[in-house]
Amino acid sequence: MNFPKARAVVHKRFPFTIRLKDRVAEKSVGKPVLVKVDPGARFTGIAVVREDEPGKLRLIAGLELEHRGNAIRDNMTKRANYRRRRRSANTRYRAPRFNDRRRPDGWLPPSLRHRVDTTMSWMRRIMRIASVSGFSVESVKFDTQKMLNPEISRKEYQQGELAGYEVREYLLEKWGRKCAYCGAENVPLQVEHIVPRVRGGSNKVSRLTLACQECNQSKGARSIEEFLKGKPELLARIKSRALTPLPSVGAVDSVTVLARDTLRVRCTGRG
Repeated sequence: MNFPKARAVVHKRFPFTIRLKDRVAEKSVGKPVLVKVDPGARFTGIAVVREDEPGKLRLIAGLELEHRGNAIRDNMTKRANYRRRRRSANTRYRAPRFNDRRRPDGWLPPSLRHRVDTTMSWMRRIMRIASVSGFSVESVKFDTQKMLNPEISRKEYQQGELAGYEVREYLLEKWGRKCAYCGAENVPLQVEHIVPRVRGGSNKVSRLTLACQECNQSKGARSIEEFLKGKPELLARIKSRALTPLPSVGAVDSVTVLARDTLRVRCTGRG
């Protein structure tokens, strides 16, 4: 089959778009397309589709946007630390001015504003190279607390996972007052990050466990998969238990509360 030469030229290289030169002016407008957007935490998917037949969509192009939200947040935190140090070192006498700054209506944090602006910018790019008839954006709301505890209801949403507990006491009850790695009991236990902080771990209670000093030092900054290599059952049990909240998380340990209140009254001299 022989194709005519020099019929198409490159219109844009990013996104790669070609343009046909032998189209008649009246027929130069392409068929209308739909743009479907799937927002995500780190990536946003964009699909350009066309309905050739009723109920059947044909994929024309697909894009995946990688957001820089975490990098922007880290840069903003670093900048704030620089400014705080500079103010405390050079202008200690100056009155604070942060209360004078007002956020306009519709304000978003820079990391979220970046996602919105980037997505809108690509929407405008697609409109310049295609005949877009409409947009479709997936809007989903997640109940993160119900995902962890399907039986949660009413005021339990406001209490949180640590209601009535100190972090250490909560971890002691959750992990049975023994080391999560070796099972040692009646030894000093340390609060351990399942995912080390240097690897992006957090202080969220579902990301913490208890470990003896020997296991804590032996694990160090290694990942739990590397530390428990060769022990798949123990690894799976720790991961599953870490995400499972304490069954009696909403209850208050009356003995602990009574002892703490008694000590507070004695220290303040009241009663």
